[in-house]
Amino acid sequence: MAETTVVHLLRHGEVHNPHGVLYGRLPGYHLSKTGHLMAETVAKAVADRDIVAIYSSPLERALETAAPLASTLGLDVRDDERLIEAGNLLQGRSVGQGLAILRDPRNYRYFYNPMRPSWGEPYPAIVARMRTVVDDARARARGHEAVLVSHQLPIWTIRMAAEGRRRLWHDPRRRQCGLASLTSFTFDGDRLVSIGYSEPAGSLAKGPSLPGA
Repeated sequence: MAETTVVHLLRHGEVHNPHGVLYGRLPGYHLSKTGHLMAETVAKAVADRDIVAIYSSPLERALETAAPLASTLGLDVRDDERLIEAGNLLQGRSVGQGLAILRDPRNYRYFYNPMRPSWGEPYPAIVARMRTVVDDARARARGHEAVLVSHQLPIWTIRMAAEGRRRLWHDPRRRQCGLASLTSFTFDGDRLVSIGYSEPAGSLAKGPSLPGA
């Protein structure tokens, strides 16, 4: 009889970013006070689950989100580059309101192919690295559960691929991947049988977050 394994993809909590910068992979961006509270809320929400492994993107905001979970469960956090934010040529720029970054003439040269996308890491490359880390976590936690702390675009992209969507390019405003949310892949043996979504800290969210955060 096959074993049930659950791999949860946890998006990091709210980041302190008063200037609205698209921070991407830049260092030095930490959780806000609300972000820390989100991380603690998630840890409490999953404290009674059968979690035996925690992986995290090496960026500060992800590691800080993983910390309360690791403390609550008495587990170590495994840093994994495959969970890092998607590469983005626009990182470091101010996003402004909505998708104002797309209307700035200085950025037009990056937008010639939104289906790749031309401004950052190709969607198939994101899927490839995320799939390998999900597979590794599933093997390590076989018959139990694992948590992988990552970022909005990598989580949403691997979810779209897992759901069999033929088109990976999309409107960032339509991603179902809120701050400190859990996208949960349930496997029967090696076979993916369902994908769930929950927001344990949803009541703490103040509004839409920046794309690519």
